[in-house]
Amino acid sequence: MANTAMTAPRPATDRPAHDPAIEVRGLWKSFGETVVLRDAELVVEQGSTMALLGPSGCGKTTLLRAIAGLAKPDAGVIAIGGTRVLGPRVDVPPERRRIGMVFQDWALFPHMTVGTNVGYGLTREQRRSGRVEESLALVGLDGYGERMPSTLSGGQQQRVALARALAPRPQAILLDEPFSNLDTALRVQVRTEVHALLQDLGVTTVFVTHDQEEAFVLGDQVAVMSDGVIAQQASPAEVYDAPATRWIASFVGAANLVPGHADGDRARTTLGAVQLRSPQVGPVDVVLRPEQIRLERALPTDVGQGTEATVELIEFYGHDHVTIVRLADGTEVRARQAGAPHLRRGDHVVVELLDEPVVAFSLDG
Repeated sequence: MANTAMTAPRPATDRPAHDPAIEVRGLWKSFGETVVLRDAELVVEQGSTMALLGPSGCGKTTLLRAIAGLAKPDAGVIAIGGTRVLGPRVDVPPERRRIGMVFQDWALFPHMTVGTNVGYGLTREQRRSGRVEESLALVGLDGYGERMPSTLSGGQQQRVALARALAPRPQAILLDEPFSNLDTALRVQVRTEVHALLQDLGVTTVFVTHDQEEAFVLGDQVAVMSDGVIAQQASPAEVYDAPATRWIASFVGAANLVPGHADGDRARTTLGAVQLRSPQVGPVDVVLRPEQIRLERALPTDVGQGTEATVELIEFYGHDHVTIVRLADGTEVRARQAGAPHLRRGDHVVVELLDEPVVAFSLDG
């Protein structure tokens, strides 16, 4: 990308004492009539790992490419390490942003050796200094420099791409769906290896994923994107336990949205009374995660003593199972419990709620 207005990065003004590694403010981007980024805001702290989580088409990859300088936004400001690289009269080219990029398909040159691939973005002096061998050793590929990419497994090729991103010693690295081309078993293995490596190096990382488990495992923070907007940025635990919107509650993990009526810090629902995380008044939808619901086989003495339901379906996952039950009014509720199921389809059960604070969304607004 050409930089006709500036020849060097310009420090951002009005900075705090500690600058974030990456800061994005008011980013807009359209392709024709389609708006892809809508006033997007993102802050990534030094040495942290940020997961950009969202469905296909929400703008995750466009935001990542904008940070790297590979896509030019229509408006907004981007600062890297306190230095403005995009803004009014500022557009620093990709090669000068000190950002490493790992693409979804790894983008290795098939006619080049592993070592040549890793050293592609380095100066001759850097290549001679042993930077290539050092980077390969970091990702566990010491001695692979003379191999061709076609002789490597998918996981090894992915690590070569990571080594190439690390070789210039960037301020941050960006990864676009880094594990999507791997089969399930290898994806978990490589993800764990990369997670350990990033933790050891302490390098600032932003990665794009549509996989909630991946985002929660790797991310110190998760930025949930919807329709070009960062709908919530928080720790994985906060995103799960205190989703900012109904959509996030449903998108991030399974959620039962149960109608209720709030009166301060409590709400009444068909499943019983619940404690609210924040006071509300009036009709609400209460967010109940499946693990907050307990099922017990109904006994004759339980009649009229609690919310009764009938087991409709059981899904066994090995480490736990999900039971779908139907209430008398036809409402379906999902409950998750550890271990093997002890109920069967058609069983009558009593539904109980764990006494934990929950989120509720007002129906009046």
